[in-house]
Amino acid sequence: MTATLKDVATRAGVSTSAVSRTFTDGASVSLKMRRKVEKAAAELGYSPNFLARSLTTRRTKLIGLVSNNFHNPIFLQVFDLFTRGLQDRGLRPLLVNLSDEVDPENSLRMLQQYSVDGAIVASSTLPPVFSKAFRDQKLPVVHTFGRYTSSPDVHVVGIDNVEAGRMAARELVQRGYKKVAYLGGPQLATSAQDRLEGFENELSRHPEITHSHSYASAYSFEAGRAEMLRLLKENPAEAYFCADDVLSIGALSAVKDMGLRAPEDIGIIGLNDMEMSGWENINLTTIHQPIRQIISSSIELMVAMLDEPDRYPEARLFPCRVVERGTLRPRP
Repeated sequence: MTATLKDVATRAGVSTSAVSRTFTDGASVSLKMRRKVEKAAAELGYSPNFLARSLTTRRTKLIGLVSNNFHNPIFLQVFDLFTRGLQDRGLRPLLVNLSDEVDPENSLRMLQQYSVDGAIVASSTLPPVFSKAFRDQKLPVVHTFGRYTSSPDVHVVGIDNVEAGRMAARELVQRGYKKVAYLGGPQLATSAQDRLEGFENELSRHPEITHSHSYASAYSFEAGRAEMLRLLKENPAEAYFCADDVLSIGALSAVKDMGLRAPEDIGIIGLNDMEMSGWENINLTTIHQPIRQIISSSIELMVAMLDEPDRYPEARLFPCRVVERGTLRPRP
């Protein structure tokens, strides 16, 4: 049978409250008492029941990890970093899939049912109303990969997507392309909108370059491939800024199927720098998003909010950089 707190107390010759304090973070207990209790617990194979303890402490240490883009391989890395980072802090992630969800009340209800201590919205496509709904119910929330604003309603951690769009445009200009285009993710995604804004802002300074834009239905391989096939059958550009690596890889598949090559016939630059972008058969020139630092900062903010729920919302931005590979013509 599983050892109980009472069994440990009996073996150690102490009260059950002493055992409870020993396994409670920050509780006052002498070194001699701690050693005695831990020795008894080890002999009995006892592990604290955190769910039972939450009934007393009102803290479950559960953090809702909310996302909706499970078709994008980059989120394998995102979830790996988040789950390990939270667990290293003594917190437990509760993964919530909001694909096709449009009502924040449904997701809020789910999080409340599990009594999570906080929520991390890890998405660039979920609208801000989701994180605001959590905040309005006094739930500590961080929006990772959210839309930057100088005065955010909730904590936002990510990149300046407008600047990322400018960066992509500058790369195409510097490499001598005269007809370029933007292939974005879902049109309603704030990341797709902001990357297009920066792209067009930068190109407005170069009237000699013609440019256009279109959107894929999702941040996915299939959507990127389908949109690029459509574009190549019409009047294709010389080079494309595909506003996500998974779109870029789908676009490269379409380019190959049409009997074309990158960068000889069509140039492609992506955004994210996920692991497979560097594979030899893909070799994608892309803009590196510092995902590891973004996630680490998001977890740091969440831990701080658990102790200080009224912490004033802030936006943390991390710089991007171009990763030179083989899908754009070389700079002159």
